[in-house]
Amino acid sequence: MNSVEVPEDRPRRFGALRDRRSGPYIGGASLSMMADNIEHVLAYWVLWQTFHSPWLVGFQIVSHWLPYLLFSVAAGALAERFDPRRVIQVGQALFMSVSAAWGILFLTGTLELWHACVLLVLHGLAGCLWMPAEQLLLYKFAGPKQLPGAIRMNATFRSLAFLAGPIVGSLLLLGLGPAIGMFVNILFYLPLTVFLWFVRIDRTDATAAPAAASPAPARSTDKRMTFFSAFGVLRTIRRDRELLGMILLSALSAATIGSVIQNAMPNFAESLGAGSAGLAYGVLLFANGAGGVIGGFLLEATGRVPTTARTAVIAATILGVTTIVFATSSVYPVAVIALLIGGVARITADATEMSIVQLRAPDDERGRVIGAYTMFGPGMMTFSGLSVAVLGSLFGLRGSVLFGGIALTVGAIVLGFFILRPQRAAAAES
Repeated sequence: MNSVEVPEDRPRRFGALRDRRSGPYIGGASLSMMADNIEHVLAYWVLWQTFHSPWLVGFQIVSHWLPYLLFSVAAGALAERFDPRRVIQVGQALFMSVSAAWGILFLTGTLELWHACVLLVLHGLAGCLWMPAEQLLLYKFAGPKQLPGAIRMNATFRSLAFLAGPIVGSLLLLGLGPAIGMFVNILFYLPLTVFLWFVRIDRTDATAAPAAASPAPARSTDKRMTFFSAFGVLRTIRRDRELLGMILLSALSAATIGSVIQNAMPNFAESLGAGSAGLAYGVLLFANGAGGVIGGFLLEATGRVPTTARTAVIAATILGVTTIVFATSSVYPVAVIALLIGGVARITADATEMSIVQLRAPDDERGRVIGAYTMFGPGMMTFSGLSVAVLGSLFGLRGSVLFGGIALTVGAIVLGFFILRPQRAAAAES
């Protein structure tokens, strides 16, 4: 089976942002992602001040990512069977309800530990419900030709939201306090929610991908689908080596690196002589996300990086190498540069993987395939926290990050042989 590539009549650059539907959609989704991060800033600060519980800190990570691991395929099935706009709105309503509940509990001073646990789980479920439907709707708006650019821009604005969220959250915390800040945070979810009431999905939207993109003919959706039968999509994925390879590559990156660098940044700042606070520490945090924003705009502006499995493998390998450089460097500027390059590599790998996954998925299983990608990608971040806890206790945080970089580099190379070797063999035979 041939690798999926962008058609020769290349789509216009930044076309997704110029489109009357995908442009506002990407903007609204980035505001919602920023609100997600704002809530983390406000809630996590209050939870630590209230309970001073390391156990609760660990639960925050697990409760955020575990729903992705358990329920993403089912969420993808819902997005297939029902209008993805309404599925997203349900997720948005859940996000807003959780923010409102935090605000009420903070304002009345009635927060208890069990309240926190329930709200953290509901927040994770909202994100799990949202992500497959968001990607499926992006496909419907952009279509196969514009999809790689739309995914790049969506990922870029997500990276921008990750940068803006902690800044806006800190300003709300200092200026209005956590309770009022939570109520204000609800407003950032509204643009996407309202937009989805008015935007239309035509029946002809993205009903068929290019011939090389679909590994199997479309089949009618099973109306009797259950939670467990939805996992039958794994058989489809297993039959497509490239599709399987992209999902495994995403899982490898999530399990080995995930959000480890972000969590370990105070330790690295101190070892690099930057201290755990101040401008130098802030630059490290900023560089960790800025590379994704810079990389996304560069990829779209140049249009020179093909949407192929080779690109995803090379980008994942570079991410592993830059992580190794960051973990072993004792020179502050080198560490900053490694973070920036790593951010470019990460967004290149993530956007390429998602584009290939969507383009190769059968039309009637696209939501579940996206859900499987989410399960093995973001869902595997559940285990990155556990690996850091174990390896960090044995070798220190620097050692755990170094191990993750080595594992990603070696694993990406091995997966590269698995994915690309049949393509080279087929090319040689032809």
